[in-house]
Amino acid sequence: MSSLGTSERPLRVAVVGSGPSGFYAAETLLGKDRHVQVDMFDRLPVPFGLVRYGVAPDHQNIKNVIKVYEKTAQQEGFAFYGNVHVGKDVPVSDLKKFYDAMIFCCGAETDRKLGIPGEDLKGSYTATEFVGWYNGHPDYRDREFDLSQEVAVVIGQGNVAMDVARILCKTVDELKATDIARYALDALAESKMREIHLVGRRGPVQAAFTPPEIKEFGELADCDVFVGKEDLELNEASRRELDSPENKKAQKNYEVLTEFAGRSPSGKRKKFIVRFYESPLELAGEGQVQKVIFGKNELRGEPGSQKARLTEERQEFPCGLFFRSVGYHGLSIPGVPFEEKRGVFPNEQGRIVQNGEPVPGLYCAGWIKRGPSGVIGTNKPDSQETVGCLLEDLEKLPAAEVPDSQKMLQFLAGKTAKVVNFEDWRRIDTAEIERGRQAGKPREKFAAIQDMLKVIEEKV
Repeated sequence: MSSLGTSERPLRVAVVGSGPSGFYAAETLLGKDRHVQVDMFDRLPVPFGLVRYGVAPDHQNIKNVIKVYEKTAQQEGFAFYGNVHVGKDVPVSDLKKFYDAMIFCCGAETDRKLGIPGEDLKGSYTATEFVGWYNGHPDYRDREFDLSQEVAVVIGQGNVAMDVARILCKTVDELKATDIARYALDALAESKMREIHLVGRRGPVQAAFTPPEIKEFGELADCDVFVGKEDLELNEASRRELDSPENKKAQKNYEVLTEFAGRSPSGKRKKFIVRFYESPLELAGEGQVQKVIFGKNELRGEPGSQKARLTEERQEFPCGLFFRSVGYHGLSIPGVPFEEKRGVFPNEQGRIVQNGEPVPGLYCAGWIKRGPSGVIGTNKPDSQETVGCLLEDLEKLPAAEVPDSQKMLQFLAGKTAKVVNFEDWRRIDTAEIERGRQAGKPREKFAAIQDMLKVIEEKV
């Protein structure tokens, strides 16, 4: 048998997930001086994962990275197969028969829980639900959020929490020219929201948001920003953290927050209030969230590793909408080892392991590999590391029993409504852009899978 990666026997790799880590893995594989066939699978009919469904609609420039992924998709040796749910429509063991290796790039699809009483009350939501809803994700398009409430609390101070808060703070005029879902824009137009509180368990130096994200709140059309001066008082360890030459992000954040704390209210309709050193202990209400009980924290530990510790101080706070954004958690796929506590596939540099030993032919990249950390660009070196390990293992890979994508497609026939290829996606893309043009937006997404498939069927 010819060695894998030759013209006689190209290396065949299935990439499961079409977000940034999946496309960076494909780009790296196809960029090597060898013969490779990369088949990319996604459970949705459309590619690009969190770039399409996670990036906020008012941050359109971040989505320009899609142009890089489109170049990868045009390369010889690449194929996209959407609307195929690996692990559900087709077992991993069956799909593996057609590939020498599989790289799982399926991200972290659910939110971590706070584990507090009342967390499941009506009015309590995950950031993922809200982000998916306003971004037109098929899984969340039918969610309903009671925007007649006047006070919202967002727990967490990463950039996703900032996105949730900013969308609630903005006016319809600030959002109408974005690619926000039409139904979300209509609902936000009727919003009675007056106060949006962003709450973190640690202090301003430890906040995970980036300077551009916090600075943007000071430029909103109809929302004043408030930061308590007392929250900017730092203990010795935090002061040392802030003064570290390597902590430029925290220094800029602190500078922006200090400027906000010195502002006087300008009488705008909404208030965005940033709060530190607080942890939610309980949600309470008759059938739905009506208040949150917070505990006040103090920081203990060495600079760079301080932990929030509860004090005896408690505070009740009225609240009608509650969002948690405290990290993401991966989901298991039948046939692949899974580490439940961390929500990742156990791995060593991207090699999936079981009982400490690598599982031949199985790899992972992105959040399902390292956990939910970093920005879009972080996934590139992460995927490159995984592909590097895969190529090191080339001589040890279990060769596919049926190294043929056409036979794989025949096998998939009947297991899903329709396998969507990249040309099919282009038809959906063109239709969405045209819908958006008519509404003065970059695009108007189809939020229902059946509507996406209908576009393909109509153009055949």
